[in-house]
Amino acid sequence: MKLALARALLRLFAVQGSYNYERMLGVGVGVAEEPLLRDLGDAKYRPAVARGAHFFNAHPYLIGLAVGAAARAEHDGASPDQVERLREALCGPLGSVGDRLVWAGWLPFLSGLTLVGIALGAGWMAVAAFLIVYNVGHVALRWWALRAGWTHGARVSVALHNPFLQRAGAVLGPAMAFTIGAALPLTTQYLAWPFEAGARITFAVVAGLAFLALRWPGGAGHLNGLRLALGLAALALVVALVWP
Repeated sequence: MKLALARALLRLFAVQGSYNYERMLGVGVGVAEEPLLRDLGDAKYRPAVARGAHFFNAHPYLIGLAVGAAARAEHDGASPDQVERLREALCGPLGSVGDRLVWAGWLPFLSGLTLVGIALGAGWMAVAAFLIVYNVGHVALRWWALRAGWTHGARVSVALHNPFLQRAGAVLGPAMAFTIGAALPLTTQYLAWPFEAGARITFAVVAGLAFLALRWPGGAGHLNGLRLALGLAALALVVALVWP
């Protein structure tokens, strides 16, 4: 079974490769679950693989919980309806926990630390450290999720209440806010240092006007961060071309 779990883990890295609006990540989930279903026998194997490829959507780093739990439920003799209900019940929790833990915690926390490191002179060493630490963390999370799903099966909710997940979510939120707060002034100073005082003042004024434009009542429907950034980039390009 360890070999089957290793194969499933490798396939989880490509779970987003077959994303589509009909089944979301479902096809990728079915492909990742298939190695865990091979010893079911032909009568159960094919229907189980087909069920694994039904609609599913959750955070890609925690989706292994659903893969392992559904496969274990199939081995434990759960009915097709029970397996489908299990999959449906996991979509929301895995999405919300993963978003809070990774997209709103681990990733911006390490990104802030990396920006601080670059601003303080660490350069490419900070980027390399980010890539190593982030990927070690996310691979470990994927492996834990897959193992926990297979261990608990239909009782996978036990894994979602793991104290580590609760503590990590509580710690990463404030830590992320601190590192991003520290990174903003340091990064601004680092990027503005090569320019003269007049240019820095101009950048500050433009940034303040951009902030006010985004916060202006009634303007949110027509102006957003992307449009504003594209407009400022086009303006900067024109200025660079015509500046003597």
